[in-house]
Amino acid sequence: MGGIGLKLVKRIIAICCAAIMAVSAAACGANVDSRTEITVWSWEPSMRQVIDGFEKENPDIHVIWKNTSGYDNLNSAIQDGYGIPDVVQLEYYALRQYAVSSQLVAITGRTEGYGDFYTPGTWASVQLNGRVYGLPMDSGPMAFFYNDSVFEQVGVDASKIRTWDDYYEAAKKLKEIGVYITADSGDASFYDTMIWLAGGRPFSTSNDGKNVTINLTDDEGTRTFTEFWQKMIDEGLVATNLTTWSDEWKEAVGEGKIASVFSGAWLPSLLMSNLPGTAGLWRVAQMPTPDGSATTSENGGSALAVLQRSRKPEASYRFIEYACHKAEGIKARVDGGAFPADNNTLSDPEFLHKTTVTDERGIEIPYFGGQEYNRVLSEAAENVSTGYQYLPFEVYARSDFRTTVGKAYKWSSRLRKEQDRLNIIAAGGKVSDKSAIGDALKETDSADRLKLKSGIALWQKDLKEYGANQGFTIQ
Repeated sequence: MGGIGLKLVKRIIAICCAAIMAVSAAACGANVDSRTEITVWSWEPSMRQVIDGFEKENPDIHVIWKNTSGYDNLNSAIQDGYGIPDVVQLEYYALRQYAVSSQLVAITGRTEGYGDFYTPGTWASVQLNGRVYGLPMDSGPMAFFYNDSVFEQVGVDASKIRTWDDYYEAAKKLKEIGVYITADSGDASFYDTMIWLAGGRPFSTSNDGKNVTINLTDDEGTRTFTEFWQKMIDEGLVATNLTTWSDEWKEAVGEGKIASVFSGAWLPSLLMSNLPGTAGLWRVAQMPTPDGSATTSENGGSALAVLQRSRKPEASYRFIEYACHKAEGIKARVDGGAFPADNNTLSDPEFLHKTTVTDERGIEIPYFGGQEYNRVLSEAAENVSTGYQYLPFEVYARSDFRTTVGKAYKWSSRLRKEQDRLNIIAAGGKVSDKSAIGDALKETDSADRLKLKSGIALWQKDLKEYGANQGFTIQ
């Protein structure tokens, strides 16, 4: 066959192959396009494993996952009207805000009997006005995490700390060896949680979501915690200059200068990843309470919800059902380090007997010195009280906290530095330095006007003004 003939044959073969490939690609494309496609916005680390399991069980649905946290992007998408996800992960404190503004699909009719499946605190957190707006994904019952070796140095068995008075006395002993019992530079989520723990109920919303009551200044639980925490700060027992998870905080905790943390049950994996050098030293106990009663609150935790503007609500619901209610989906998340919201997992012997935390290399580390820490956290989950309500604009409220109550933390820190400076001057015999003494006294007067109580009043004022401007009837 001549050269021209060979070229012609090769060209025909190439055209045929291209045609075959095009047909195959079109067939594959048709196969993918035939599936219902939903978009999920979530920061859950194990979401890829959840999606893989879901798609195997539901081959007619394809899930696109966007790994995102915070609410700015979601708010922008809702406002702009495009790029809106079908399913979104929302923290419990934020869910109410989106439910009140009619952004979420009520799934009440699909969840009959689900109340016994989830822990009381998480189930209450996905409801508003008798309607269910999401399925609990994980939880964060508050617990007392502490460095046992540090408490041992002052002869305190931290596992026996039951009341806030016990906690206060332990803090004073720790101060004698230059250790803070904890750090708090003004965290709204922590403050809310401690008000909840103290039985406070400063916020409430009417059934239709339009009438909001804000009563921080007169709420008994708010007052109880504020007075207690002010005493702790005034006596220099709390490190108000360290922000949790900052490099300075990690260094202080690693060196044993910060002895404990009040936190949600999601803390173990974060301690392991951020402070591997303290493995074996930590333990966990139930939260100390004002009167020693066995109760706690929720810090963190989230739900999956279907957005009202989703064009595929049925497929979206099937996904949140798999991720939050099916055993396979829940196991994928728990294996990835999430703390469960369902009673079945919380009572599972394998889960309760766990004594190790998995590090980033996949190695099991006895971070809590062999303690069955999940057993303690599971008990905490059973003791979460359910009467607390978040504001329907809680996302804003928490950002405003730093500019109101947060000022009191800064002034308290400055005051303590001035008092320390005055003590040094007096101890050195330089009492003639009248200006230094005068400055310290002026600082004391200023700080008295900017204590937590004043910050709370300012926070309440801001919240009422904001709520009214947003169209709520504020009381």
